[in-house]
Amino acid sequence: MIAVARATFIANLVRASRGWGLWLLLLAGPVGARFMIARDDGSGVQIAVGKHLPVISSAVLGVSLGIVVSTLLLPIGFLYLRANATRRQPWQIDEVTSASRVAIALGRFAADVVVLLAMLSTLTLAGGFLGWLIVTGPLDLPRIAALLWLIAAPALIGLAAVHRFLDALPLTRRAAGELVFFILWFASLAMPAAVASQPSSFLVNLADFPGFVRPLAGPVPLAGQDVVIGGVEGLAPGRAPLDVMAGVLAPGYIASRLAWTGIALVLAVLGGLLYRPHRHRARHKSGGVFDRLLAPKPRRTASLAESPPAQGIGLPYLGLVLAEFRLIGAGRLFTLLAIAAALAGLAADYRHIGGAAAGLLLVFALSAHAGRSEAKGLLALTRTAPLPAMIRRVAFLVAGLGWGLLLALPASAIRLSAAPLFQGGGVALVAALIATMIATISHSGFAGRLVLILLWYVYIAA
Repeated sequence: MIAVARATFIANLVRASRGWGLWLLLLAGPVGARFMIARDDGSGVQIAVGKHLPVISSAVLGVSLGIVVSTLLLPIGFLYLRANATRRQPWQIDEVTSASRVAIALGRFAADVVVLLAMLSTLTLAGGFLGWLIVTGPLDLPRIAALLWLIAAPALIGLAAVHRFLDALPLTRRAAGELVFFILWFASLAMPAAVASQPSSFLVNLADFPGFVRPLAGPVPLAGQDVVIGGVEGLAPGRAPLDVMAGVLAPGYIASRLAWTGIALVLAVLGGLLYRPHRHRARHKSGGVFDRLLAPKPRRTASLAESPPAQGIGLPYLGLVLAEFRLIGAGRLFTLLAIAAALAGLAADYRHIGGAAAGLLLVFALSAHAGRSEAKGLLALTRTAPLPAMIRRVAFLVAGLGWGLLLALPASAIRLSAAPLFQGGGVALVAALIATMIATISHSGFAGRLVLILLWYVYIAA
């Protein structure tokens, strides 16, 4: 078992080191470190307690960097784990051997942890340089590093465990797994708010997966000392001193961070125990209800004897736009969801109901088709087409805009206003542009889908 885990660990680590995504991940922390800590004008990621920005001491800097990693950078880490060079595994070989599934899962889990902690190491170096520039008072590099790792390392280890668990089940290996991750991520940001006003204890701190409540709120939170991370309105002038060490050394806090590390290890083992092999399911002619909904519309069988010779299309650009339009909305399920989204636009609040529903539908449809169109194997074939790839990408943007306008048309007609058209068309055009740009770089629809889901959440929350 140890030999299997070691071999899997080395193989995944070597494969990850050969991908360009690793270098982007290692640079994510240092490049963003300067913009993660709010300046006196409130710019950057704001961590405020009681409407005051804290004085940047060495301890506050270490805690602030750790909080930013454990809250805001987890989606970037998940994006890397799902889309890096190890996303394709030789399961045709692994799953027919007698090797322990738990050993394989632990080896891959360890490789993911090493990569994520390598990113944390580069951020530690950047944090030391940043502390030399902005820390008020003596610069304590060991304290910056210790607090950064105490907060961020359990969160990153937990992220690797969640990734391994989602990869163990067939349902969550694809888009459903990304949805589950975002639900868990949102829950991890919301749960600490429920315990922020309670005195420190092991169980209270265990509900704080990102680990930001206790260092900022202290052992016994005071009334009016609300903790806010992100955008803060009405900041009080000046900075207030904050004793983060009192919160870090509060009863149960350090134990809770160690407990989350243990929970992550248990989750990785559970992923190995619950691992289900990849299977090619035989499709019956009739199929289930879900299969029929996902299946594309049936095409009329062509007769070679009766078909006329192929002729050049009179309007090639229009035909390309129509083809992209059909491919974006392929399948009966998309048709049903599009009708539901269009009808939802008849509600009073178009932005947060109809517009949000249409936007989420287009996020999945546009990213999926962009990923298919930009696949490496297909690009070699499409280069032989009469129209260049860039024209197809422009047609994709126009088709995406068309879907946005079409979904917003009922809302615009019933309100006798062009505002829903501008809103729906603008959202669709921006989503199509982001989807095709990211797919062109990554040759996959996953990265674009993840970015668009984040932007969709910002859109509905703004």
